[in-house]
Amino acid sequence: MSVYGMLLAFSKLSVQPVTSLTRNISTSSSLYFRGTSVLFGEPLKKKKRMDPAVLRNREERKKRKLEKQIRRLEKNSRQLKPISELEPAFKLIDQQAKRTRPKPVHTQEYLEQRILLTKEWSRFKNAQFMEDIRMLDNVMLSQQKALDELRAESEELYQEAIQPDVNLMPHITKGPLNTIAIPNYEKPDGDYIDVTKKYDGEDQIFQQVIDTKKK
Repeated sequence: MSVYGMLLAFSKLSVQPVTSLTRNISTSSSLYFRGTSVLFGEPLKKKKRMDPAVLRNREERKKRKLEKQIRRLEKNSRQLKPISELEPAFKLIDQQAKRTRPKPVHTQEYLEQRILLTKEWSRFKNAQFMEDIRMLDNVMLSQQKALDELRAESEELYQEAIQPDVNLMPHITKGPLNTIAIPNYEKPDGDYIDVTKKYDGEDQIFQQVIDTKKK
């Protein structure tokens, strides 16, 4: 067998094709350089050990701060939250002295005159009321007298006379005033936007107050 024939026989065992007679013959797969993705790894930082006394002091400060806030809330427990709509503008507060009108000082004669005028007005309104009562009594008495005379003449005409006049006060109603309940009706929740102002640490302070009262 010639040298060229031997090379062709051994080339079938190699993964890489033989492109030149000067290459070495190998039966193993080719090895190449490969790169992995960058992981940006670093050693873990060593956790600092703090002095237990420092941690205890921090907890004590937090506890004292909460107790102070609880005492402030208990002191002003009946004080309501400020409502922005009911608070006057700072400009009006600054102008309060200018806008305050001095209370007028009345003389004794003026006060007596007002008292006499009030009494006179009361007597006038009482007389006016009694006059109206007398007028209504005369009208009702005349009406009853006329009905009695009509009844003595004709019972049929009397019954027609005492019927209410529907044209005097017309009233028209269409359908029920209230909607009839629909069975198995699921009410929609609707949209609700809570605009209540929240203060920093408000929920935590209230919870502390509740827990303190429970104890």
